[in-house]
Amino acid sequence: MTETILVDFNNPVVVGNELQYMAEAIAFAKTSGDGPFTHKASALLEKELGVPKVLLTTSCTHALEMFALLLDIQPGDEVILPSFTFVSTVNAFVLRGAKPVFADVRPDTLNLDESRLEALVTPRTKAIVPVHYAGVGCEMDAILDIAGRHAVPVAEDNAHGLFGKYKGKYLGTFGALAAQSFHETKNFSCGEGGALLINDPKYIERAEIIREKGTNRSRFFRGQVDKYTWVDVGSSYLPSDILAAYLLGQLEQREKVQSHRRKVWDFYDAALKDWAQTHEVGLPHIPAHVEQAYHMFYMLLPTLELRQAFIAHLRRRGILSVFHYLPLHLSDMGRRFGGQPGDCPVTERVSDQLVRLPFHNALAESDLQKVVDAIMEFDF
Repeated sequence: MTETILVDFNNPVVVGNELQYMAEAIAFAKTSGDGPFTHKASALLEKELGVPKVLLTTSCTHALEMFALLLDIQPGDEVILPSFTFVSTVNAFVLRGAKPVFADVRPDTLNLDESRLEALVTPRTKAIVPVHYAGVGCEMDAILDIAGRHAVPVAEDNAHGLFGKYKGKYLGTFGALAAQSFHETKNFSCGEGGALLINDPKYIERAEIIREKGTNRSRFFRGQVDKYTWVDVGSSYLPSDILAAYLLGQLEQREKVQSHRRKVWDFYDAALKDWAQTHEVGLPHIPAHVEQAYHMFYMLLPTLELRQAFIAHLRRRGILSVFHYLPLHLSDMGRRFGGQPGDCPVTERVSDQLVRLPFHNALAESDLQKVVDAIMEFDF
C-alpha cells in the first residue's frame, strides 16, 4: 500500500528568477565555475554581509575542507568542535590528520557550551569551530575571548545560519573564516552548494589558489600574471555557473523567503507553546540578543521511546518529521578518537529527544494546521 504524504518534511521550491537565470547561463555558454552568475551571487553576499571575500563552493563540506587547508592543519593538531553537528564539520579536519576534540552543547540553544570550552584548549589546539545550530547564534563574545587569549583561530560552521545575527552582527562574520550551505534543505538552495566567507583578508589569495586546484589561475584572469601554474595544494571546489544562477535567483528573494519562514516558525511556536509546557516537551530557545535565521523548528520529547513513537504517529497521519544528529563522539569513528559515553551528556540526551517538524518555503498555513492538529492527537 502506497503511503500518502500530506506534508513533506522538506520541499525545495523556486522562489524567483532561478529558471530564467539558468537558461541565461546556458545561453551565455560559460557554465563552468566562476562565470557571471557566480560573481553576481558572491558579490550579493559580500555586500549584504559586509564580508571582504565570498567564494562559492560545490558544498559546505568543501568550504569546511578549505578551512583545514587555510589554517594549515597538520597531523596531531587538535580542533575543538561540538559533538552535536553534521559529520562534515569533523571530517574536514580529520582528512588533514587532526584529532577532533568534542565539546558538549548548551541545554538551551544546543550550541557549543562556551562555559566548558577553555578546559578543552591545549597547546595543540589549532582551531575552534562553533556551529550555529538551527541558525541561532553561539555565544560569540565568550568564544572569541577564549580563542583570542590562546591565539587560536575561530572558523564558523554557519550552514544553518545565513542572515541570522548575534548582537546585531551577521553570523558568519565573527571568525577568520565561515562556511555556508546551499543544500536543498537550507533556507536558500541550489541543490548542492556552499560558500567560504573570508573575514580575515590574509586568507583571500591562498583561498583562491586552493579553490582553483592549487593554481594561481585567478591572478591570471585578473591580469596579474602572464600565465598560471601549480603553486600550492588544492582541489576543484568551484560550482557550475548554472548552480550559481539558481542560487542567485534564491538569494534575490531573501526578504520574501525569510519573512515566510518566520511566519512558519511563529505559527508553530504560538500553537505549540501551551501543549509543550503541559507535556514537558522542549521548544527552541532564542536568546534576546540573537536574531535567528529561521532554519528549523524542533521539539525535545521527554524520552527516546516517546520521540520514536511521535515520529511514527505523525507519519501515520501523512506528516514527515525527522530526528537529527547522532553524537559524533559515540560514532565508530568518534570512538577511535577516544570518545566515550558520558563525555558530552547534553549531546547524548538531546540526540535521543529531538524531532524536527516540516519546515520549508512551500508550507501553507493549512499545512501547518495539519501538523499541529496531528501533534495534539499524540497520546502520551
